[in-house]
Amino acid sequence: MKSLKCLLWLLLPFTTAAQQYRPTWESLDSRPVPAWFENAKFGIFIHWGVYSVPAWAPKGVYAEWYQYWLQSKRVGGNNNPKPTAVYDHHAKVYGADFSYYQFADMFKAEDFDPDAWAKLFEKSGAKYIVLTSKHHDGFALWPSKEASKAFSTPWNAMDAGAKRDLLGDLTAAVRKTPVKMGFYYSLYEWYNPLYKNKQYKEYVNGHMIPQLKDLVNRYEPDIIWPDGEWEQSDTLWQSREFLTWLYNESPVKDKIAVNDRWGKGMRQKHGGYYTTEYEVGAKFARPWEECRGMGFSFGYNRNEDIEDYNSAQSLIYLLLDIVSSGGNLLLDIGPDAQGKIPPIMQERLLQIGKWLDVNGEAIYNTRAWKTHVQWSAGRQDWKPPHGGYVSGEVMLKQTVDPDPGYARKEFFFTAKGDTVYAIAPILPEGKLLIRDVLPTAGTKVQLLGLKQNLPFKKVNGGIEVTVPRLSVKETPCEHAFAFKITGAKAI
Repeated sequence: MKSLKCLLWLLLPFTTAAQQYRPTWESLDSRPVPAWFENAKFGIFIHWGVYSVPAWAPKGVYAEWYQYWLQSKRVGGNNNPKPTAVYDHHAKVYGADFSYYQFADMFKAEDFDPDAWAKLFEKSGAKYIVLTSKHHDGFALWPSKEASKAFSTPWNAMDAGAKRDLLGDLTAAVRKTPVKMGFYYSLYEWYNPLYKNKQYKEYVNGHMIPQLKDLVNRYEPDIIWPDGEWEQSDTLWQSREFLTWLYNESPVKDKIAVNDRWGKGMRQKHGGYYTTEYEVGAKFARPWEECRGMGFSFGYNRNEDIEDYNSAQSLIYLLLDIVSSGGNLLLDIGPDAQGKIPPIMQERLLQIGKWLDVNGEAIYNTRAWKTHVQWSAGRQDWKPPHGGYVSGEVMLKQTVDPDPGYARKEFFFTAKGDTVYAIAPILPEGKLLIRDVLPTAGTKVQLLGLKQNLPFKKVNGGIEVTVPRLSVKETPCEHAFAFKITGAKAI
């Protein structure tokens, strides 16, 4: 008995620690966002599902909302398209009587090579991915018995189409690399019979929570990324109760990162890290993440053309703007129904990866510095010409192609210990003034990718660095150039 008491006493601290979070936002918000997430900086979003079969929407519109646009005959988006545009397209191509649910058998993913995907993600420099386990249409990429039961038809990737655990296969492939694995999960479903008939309690208890716990217990992800939260309160979704289980009892309680989409009005108030979507210029005191597609859609939209895609240059500047403000970029790709990642998306990822091969030191494991950018002379209040979702191409107007009278961002700053990185969109030549940086006796200045120290001197308001003239072969990379300043202080 004495030995048993000793054993219980030894286990007590661990038991107490495992039950430390309570189902209140005050308690749940006190859990730190895992350090790995704040260090990662760059992730890849993947929207892939039944909507990848039609893969169509008017430009400026989310193609993954195909079912909703089709059945509601109401299309919303950046460019005010015709309300029946998707319905009209569907009727013309498939016939008005062709049900969205018939696309499930066409979602075969016959060319899906999870190891090739994982290899691409690693080459891109991304440190984590977030795959749509289930979007608002309710179709699950894993063998979820709840999905097929709810719709009374094969409605997961194992029961229909691919006849394969797509989510599980990709998870296994990604786990062979250093990249972390996360899952997007829509809390609500447009046409789930229980939800549609306002049987919310039955929907949450018998469908949503079992699915979420199945994902966590079966695949042990690094991220749970909820969405579709905006129609109901966190109380109806039982978000606090689920997070209490996730943080205290689940197999991922010590590593899991979550976002802020847990109920109506919750974004940027409660949860884990904060999120923005197709925005430019955000900044928060808490770890945060901007998510966006390479074009205007998350799901693959074959109606988009080359000019609808962000250039590698603008995506790199966007990454710099976000990281210098303390955030992460979650950049989306939309594979097609056959399981191929469109070549333009592969190219963009590889271009970012090539830049990170040289400059990753100035991105990964860094934090926002005292000042996140250095402006040139001129107005700093330039705004895109329209509201709504903002293309990453606006970064060109803030960096290399400003309108007359407007300032441009000369440097983006990041920091790591006593090292400051000043990252220039344009490679300077000759005398370079970096403001608000105070050199010390041990300061050195280097251009990442160039194996030599650069001469500098302390001047009023900062340091003046002499940058040599470089040939094309000597220039370390394209688009942005990171100056590493060691032993520096902020003025």
